Amino acid sequence: MSNRPDADDGTELLYQGDWLRLVRHGKWESCERTHGRDGLAVLVIAVTPADEVLFVEQYRMPLGARTIEMPAGLVGDDHDDDSLEEAARRELIEETGWSPGRVDVLLTGPTSAGMSNERIAFARARDLTRVGDGGGVADEDITVHAIPRSEAAAWLMRKHAEGFELDLKLWAGLWMIEFNPDGSPAG
Repeated sequence: MSNRPDADDGTELLYQGDWLRLVRHGKWESCERTHGRDGLAVLVIAVTPADEVLFVEQYRMPLGARTIEMPAGLVGDDHDDDSLEEAARRELIEETGWSPGRVDVLLTGPTSAGMSNERIAFARARDLTRVGDGGGVADEDITVHAIPRSEAAAWLMRKHAEGFELDLKLWAGLWMIEFNPDGSPAG
C-alpha cells in the first residue's frame, strides 16, 4: 500500500489515525505509519569519547512502562528531505545532547514484519561532541544515560530487573559498536 489511504491496490483501510493506520490485505491485517518516509526510522548507536554508550529512557504509552532504548526517530518526519544520516544526527542531538562528527548507516530492515511496515536503519555515530543536555522535544521527557561500554549489558539487565522494558535492538546495537553487520571489525 502506498502512503495514500485511498490507494487502489486491493488494500482495505480499517482505521486512519493521526500517526498510524490499520489496513487489511485479504485476511491479513497490519499497521502502517503515516508520518515520515515509508515507515522508516533510524536507531543511533553512539559511544562518547569517554567510551560510554548512550541510552535513552522514556515512558512509552503502548507498553504502559518506562523503556531503555538507543536514540531513534522517524526519517522524514517534519523534514521531507531527510537522509538517514541527517535523521540520525538530528535525533542524537535532540535526545542526548551529543553531536556526531560522522554517521555511518549500517543496515536497514523490518522491526516487526508480520505486523507493521516499519523498517529501522542502524546508524553508528562517531566523533561525538557534547552540544547540549538532550531530553528530546515537546513532551518526550527523555532521560539520558551514558554507561561505560564495559558495563552496558550488565546495566541493562539491572534496569530490566527494576521493571524497565528493554528494546531488544539494544543487543544488536551493542554488537555493532565493535562489528559491522557482516562480522568484520568496525573501522
